[in-house]
Amino acid sequence: MKRSLLALAVMGATAGASAQSSSSVTLFGVADVSLAHISTPGKSVTGLANGGNASSRLGFRGVEDLGGGLRAGFWLEAGIGVDDGGSALKFDRRSTLSLSGGFGELRLGRDKTPPYQNLETFHAFGDSGMGAINAHNLISGSAAGTGEGSAPKRRSNSISYLLPKLGGVYGQVSHSFGETAGSTRLGAGTGARLGYASGPLNVAVGYQLERGGDAAGSTDYKAMNIGALYKAGSFTPMVLWATERGAGKRVDVYSVGLKMALGNGELRAAYTRYDDKKSGNDADRLALGYGYRLSKRTEIYGAVARLDNDGAATRKLGSSLSPTPAAGQDLTGYEIGLRHTF
Repeated sequence: MKRSLLALAVMGATAGASAQSSSSVTLFGVADVSLAHISTPGKSVTGLANGGNASSRLGFRGVEDLGGGLRAGFWLEAGIGVDDGGSALKFDRRSTLSLSGGFGELRLGRDKTPPYQNLETFHAFGDSGMGAINAHNLISGSAAGTGEGSAPKRRSNSISYLLPKLGGVYGQVSHSFGETAGSTRLGAGTGARLGYASGPLNVAVGYQLERGGDAAGSTDYKAMNIGALYKAGSFTPMVLWATERGAGKRVDVYSVGLKMALGNGELRAAYTRYDDKKSGNDADRLALGYGYRLSKRTEIYGAVARLDNDGAATRKLGSSLSPTPAAGQDLTGYEIGLRHTF
């Protein structure tokens, strides 16, 4: 009898704990690979490219209900190479812990910078494949003293606050610690994003400040962008402007694009202009693509792109297979690929 009562008591306590706290863990990812060909005067390359439609990745995410509307969450996401199996697994795409509730979300770890999300959202090809916008780190991918360049995609050692649902208003503010001994400024970065999405309209502005240099002299790199899209039936036109300034340089990007439902898929088109205000090393890229849905999670796609470099510009196409052209040389590329999400 005593054993029966004890068992009932343990079961009751377990049931109570389960009612107060529940958790879930999800395995997710994208596998994307394409057959691509890219040519520039004097050389060309043909082969398999990784992430022609969406970046290949493997991740784990989970959430625990803490009660009272409070939730704890984690997100670990690693890039993978479908074409060659990739290198050692690192959760360098995202590695965060968070607390969320009616107040919004507090997020700590490695994550996308706020303005970079506009580059992905308001461009027809996002930042993957032949048509990728490639509008981050416009001044330098290795700017001295910064975390990961003049305006990086992601930042480590960051703390972010994301607004709760406020009608159509959304936003985020983030600070990344430079963790430089003796200085709270060098290597640090601060960014923000504020937008409005309601019905067919989505518009947002982003800003990022990267603090580079060294103890002898610091250099600030400032990036800003604004984008908008409008869903009108089968058509979604979009526009984007971005700029980076610092170290006596300035580069602006202008982009217009369109997504259009066509058959059991989507047509994508984008024109992007890279305007180097100081040197005249400009570039223009035109991209056209189509994705056909074989199922809810699997898509076959194709894309073609042309990039014209002026002056001493050496900009590349977004494909992972793209060679670096000689100064002022153009590139032409095309690919056909398969993307599966899980």
